[in-house]
Amino acid sequence: MENSLLVNALVYLVAAVIAVPIAKRLGLGAVLGYLLAGMAIGPWGLRLIDRVDDILHFSEFGVVLLLFLIGLELDPKRLWSMRKPIFGWGGAQVGVVSGLLFCAGLLLGLDWRAALIAALGLSLSSTAIALATLDERNLMKTPAGTAGFAILLFQDIAAIPMIAIVPLLGGVGATEDGGWLGAVKVISVIAALIVGGRFLIRPVMRIIAKTDMREIFTAFALLLVIAIGLLMQMVGMSMALGTFMAGVLLADSEYRHALESDLEPFKGLLLGLFFIAVGMSVDFGVFLAQPLVILGLVLLFLTLKTGALYALSRTFDIPRPQQSLFAFLLSQGGEFAFVVFGAAATAEIFSKEVASILVVVVALSMVITPLLLLADDYLIAPLFRNRDKRPDDPIDAEENHVIIAGFGRFGQIVGRLLNANQIKLTVLDHDPDQIELLRTFGFKVFYGDVTRADLLHSAGAAKARALVVAIDDVEDSLALVDAVRREFPDLPILARARNVSHYYDLMDRGVTILERETFEAALQLGRQVLQSLGFGAYRARQAAMKFRAHNIASLLAVYPYYRDRERLVSMSKQARDELTEMFARDAEVMQRERPQGWD
Repeated sequence: MENSLLVNALVYLVAAVIAVPIAKRLGLGAVLGYLLAGMAIGPWGLRLIDRVDDILHFSEFGVVLLLFLIGLELDPKRLWSMRKPIFGWGGAQVGVVSGLLFCAGLLLGLDWRAALIAALGLSLSSTAIALATLDERNLMKTPAGTAGFAILLFQDIAAIPMIAIVPLLGGVGATEDGGWLGAVKVISVIAALIVGGRFLIRPVMRIIAKTDMREIFTAFALLLVIAIGLLMQMVGMSMALGTFMAGVLLADSEYRHALESDLEPFKGLLLGLFFIAVGMSVDFGVFLAQPLVILGLVLLFLTLKTGALYALSRTFDIPRPQQSLFAFLLSQGGEFAFVVFGAAATAEIFSKEVASILVVVVALSMVITPLLLLADDYLIAPLFRNRDKRPDDPIDAEENHVIIAGFGRFGQIVGRLLNANQIKLTVLDHDPDQIELLRTFGFKVFYGDVTRADLLHSAGAAKARALVVAIDDVEDSLALVDAVRREFPDLPILARARNVSHYYDLMDRGVTILERETFEAALQLGRQVLQSLGFGAYRARQAAMKFRAHNIASLLAVYPYYRDRERLVSMSKQARDELTEMFARDAEVMQRERPQGWD
């Protein structure tokens, strides 16, 4: 069929568009969505695609580009600053987990080479699943998130030599020129790549960049990736190692960010194609033939890997409440395991049946990971929540006149101004590190949830002369105002508004003294711009104050109607027209009274 390629592309896209949003909605993640899509359209599903081997061969280009981007992200300075967690913790994780799984493989009767490759492949975790989870839950900066990211980065690096040693263990590519001659060829090619990257590739890229034709720049990058990959393959090494090296060669070049911006939009789609192909290649015949064996292997794998990760987490400076999260986060098999097992089957290290069993084990472990994370959320984490929660600090606030809730960049300025004028303060914040730092500078800062009525009583809200709401989070600030209005209706509230919507929400709660956090600073900068253009200081100030008055008047005029969308649009247009008329009048005045030197 002449249009078979387009028909296949249509099937892939339809399957992805249907399966991935459903998987995301169920909390399973995009990777599982792609895998399920592949299972649905493959030989064990609707059988819309039959030539799985051809698709897998083509989809390897997705892995090729993925490895190129991984190499491109490995900035040597960044690697050096994270050398302990990356190489120390990452090396320990891969070593310990691989050792346990290798012993298990030998006990199950595998040949030592097969057991080694299986153990190495299963020691890797899913970068896509783990990083997506960390980003989704905003855990990247937590100890578990930092350790997890470092280990995933090491795994991405370690996957390259893992893939590279598979042909060597299987004897592929070393029959004619094996031994030292083959090694010399590989070393020579690597040396040529390093020298060529420094003295040939970058000058060529400079010439192409000067053409200002972005598509040619991207085309040359792809040409470079494919050419180096094929060159490595010619000397008996994996294309993956070649493409990774291509990325590393350009990691510290001036074109790194341009390449990332050009190729990043394709990264997810290419990975999606790879995962779809993997899902299609899952041999459910193997699972149906021996389901108890497969499920037993999955249970054994997850038990050994999760147990090892949990034990290691105790030495990685990860707090106890996050240790189970860390273990579950990295418990599954990874994307590179599919590549390792496919290469091992090709090199005849183990049979295709064993490779199919291992692929099913990895796929099922990916499916189970979101369930383990949910179990951690609802069963394990609550056990630590109350046990390890820091108690609120005792507060002595009998003589304090003002309470400041939130002592970030906004609250600090207010607090320092009041403190400089001998106003006694009680400051509440929820960041323990910030609190300890501020206390070293003599500030009286206390830890606690400012929306709690008992804490507000302890802070002296009943006797305070004012409450300054300077919390970053909009919802938390509104919750605080609600609590104060309920418990201390006579306490004056002065609040920071993040935006106009927040401004109106605070006005709904009776807060009348409000400041938009960027408004006054923007006016001051505008005054400086006018003065730099030749306006006198007085005239620049008058212009800024006139604009300020008009803006505030418009804001208050629109407020009664801000929930009525049609009326809001009409009022906003009217305010814009008034501002235009005011600018026109100002222009007439400026024309008559132009500053000296104005062009």
